[in-house]
Amino acid sequence: MSRIAGLLRRIFGIVREHVGTDHFGNKYYSIPEQKTWTGRQVRAKRMVEAANPAEYEYMEGNIPIEWEAWIRGRRKEPPSIEELMMNESQRNEVKLKAMELEEKDLALQAKEHEEGLVATPARTVAKGHASAAVFGKEELSEEPTSTANKFQPGSWMPTSKK
Repeated sequence: MSRIAGLLRRIFGIVREHVGTDHFGNKYYSIPEQKTWTGRQVRAKRMVEAANPAEYEYMEGNIPIEWEAWIRGRRKEPPSIEELMMNESQRNEVKLKAMELEEKDLALQAKEHEEGLVATPARTVAKGHASAAVFGKEELSEEPTSTANKFQPGSWMPTSKK
C-alpha cells in the first residue's frame, strides 16, 4: 500500500523532501507549497516519520525540542547537528549544576539542623490518596468499635490451621 501511495504522490505532484534525521532515528520531511493536478493549492507542510511508528510506544521526549519547534513552525530553518549538540551539552551542564546546588542545599540544611537553627521537618505519612475509595477508612479488625451513634461490628477472621 505504501508503494501505491508513493507512486500516487509522485504522479500528482506531492513530493516530500528529506530535511534531516535526529539521534533517535526520526526522519523529518518538508512538503513545499504546490498545486495538485486539480489546481487546488496545497500549503507547505512539515512532518516527522517516527523511528518507532507504534503509537502506544511513543514517549514524551522522543522528538528533540529543536525539531519540534521546526515542525510546529516556530522556526524557519531546521536545526543543524552542531546546534543540537551544543544545546544538549548546555542541558547536561544545567542538570549537573542543579544536582550540585541540591547537594549544597541539603548539606546546609543538615548543618542548620545540627546547630539548632532550624527545627527538623516533621515527616508525615499519608495512607493512600484522597481520591481513593478507601481513603480514611480504618482497616477491619476483630474487635467491635463504637463512636457516638455509630456501631461497627468486628469482622470475622478465620484462624490459620497449624
